[in-house]
Amino acid sequence: MKDFSHLNKKLEPTIVNVSGKAITHRKAIAKATVELPEHILQKLKEGDFKTPKGSVFQTAIIAGIMAAKKTGELIPLCHPIGLENCEIDIELTDSHEIEIYCTAEVEAKTGIEMEALTGASVAALTIYDMCKAMSHDIIIKEIKLIEKSGGKNDFRRA
Repeated sequence: MKDFSHLNKKLEPTIVNVSGKAITHRKAIAKATVELPEHILQKLKEGDFKTPKGSVFQTAIIAGIMAAKKTGELIPLCHPIGLENCEIDIELTDSHEIEIYCTAEVEAKTGIEMEALTGASVAALTIYDMCKAMSHDIIIKEIKLIEKSGGKNDFRRA
């Protein structure tokens, strides 16, 4: 059984030592789902997803990318890495939901899943922020890793 990676021998918090690891191409995709009440979705569709605060989706995309770039500053034991690619894709579903996908890539010794998760999370929070004036009945339902590759263990959600 694996153990927590961010604890040292004294069980104190520590950043993982990656000095002996090889640089590999790493890619991760994370997804966040936001459920909006029907009246908010209708209002957004009528206005081509533009509000007095600006374009909802475009603002969420920029916020998600900015957040992914700052992951090492936001998550205390996360290594700071330079992103080489970060894309946010936002899709409407038929069930009053917005799905946000964040794909992040880097050539590094560690990382990229936390950057993808952070990007998707902040994009979802931005949509909440831009729509909350119409209702607080907005639900960020889930944030999850869809897949990651390039590290010690690849992962793909079934």
